[in-house]
Amino acid sequence: MNTFILIITGILGAVLTFYISENKKQGAVRASALLSLIVGLFFYCFPELLNPYLTKHIPIVFVGTSFIGMVSSKTVANQKTIALAGILFTIIYINKNEVFEGYGGALGTMAFIALLASMGFVVFISKTNETKQQVTSFIKKILNKE
Repeated sequence: MNTFILIITGILGAVLTFYISENKKQGAVRASALLSLIVGLFFYCFPELLNPYLTKHIPIVFVGTSFIGMVSSKTVANQKTIALAGILFTIIYINKNEVFEGYGGALGTMAFIALLASMGFVVFISKTNETKQQVTSFIKKILNKE
């Protein structure tokens, strides 16, 4: 259940930051800072509301995924890709072990990896459909000539 809640947090962090940045014209830094401040203050003021694991990790996941939401709409066309990146970030965060321990910028690095992977996945899927259509039309042309 904790993992599910963290994944939902990751999706919300990325998508809400992107929405406020692009649709409400607040800018990426202001949107990320405002939302991260709200979430951080909430869990600072109410630490007993959820179990200690979630109280510790929800603000961290939210801040990390808000970095994903800072991407420009010129770079990422839709919110589905950003939501996918939020999910990937959360999975990386949960399974990171000690890989990023002691390095500055670990959340930003994980956000970059998640965003880049999700953008690559979207491009791969779109190219796969194009390639399938091209191969299918090529086979049809060959079969019709014979």
